[in-house]
Amino acid sequence: MARDAAFRYRTIDFVTVAMLGVAIGVAFWGWAQLYQVLSTLSAFAFPPSSGLFGGAWLLGGVIGGLVVRKPGAALLTEVVAASVEALLGNSWGLSTVISGTIQGFGVELVLAVFLWKRFGPLVAALAAAVAAAFESFYEWQVYYTDWALPYQLAHLGFFVVSGVVIAGFGGWALVRGLAATGALDAFGAGREHHERTAV
Repeated sequence: MARDAAFRYRTIDFVTVAMLGVAIGVAFWGWAQLYQVLSTLSAFAFPPSSGLFGGAWLLGGVIGGLVVRKPGAALLTEVVAASVEALLGNSWGLSTVISGTIQGFGVELVLAVFLWKRFGPLVAALAAAVAAAFESFYEWQVYYTDWALPYQLAHLGFFVVSGVVIAGFGGWALVRGLAATGALDAFGAGREHHERTAV
């Protein structure tokens, strides 16, 4: 019964998911503009290396999951963020929402394995890695159908590394930074910050 109460959404949870999703969605849109330049440059050297730029798009799910810490929060945050990016306009259109759903599901899967009880840097990194792998598999079917398997596997490797560094460890660091400002006092991350810094 106590577990059900812990998983029950409060109004502040819904508001936070929405606010994080919108803010991260705007950041996604900005990153998409830069990605168009960066991925073109990387394509001249080794096309699968474009996966190195994919980790930033996993931040919504990781941050949403680490902050709200309830089933569905990672998925909802990532989908809201992807929807905002699509509405602002990018070269992938509404397929961005499909990617957001896949990525958010990857994060949710890892948090579910840990029963939404562990939210440290290694869990965040693993969640980002799984989300990156899921998205890479999807992109093989949609964008890179002409690539041979070695190219696809290279893309997967680059994407996972990017996800672990940017969304995993980076997302975890961002949440800790937000907690230090007092912005997350209503959430587990905020309470953990106060416990760490208590004299």
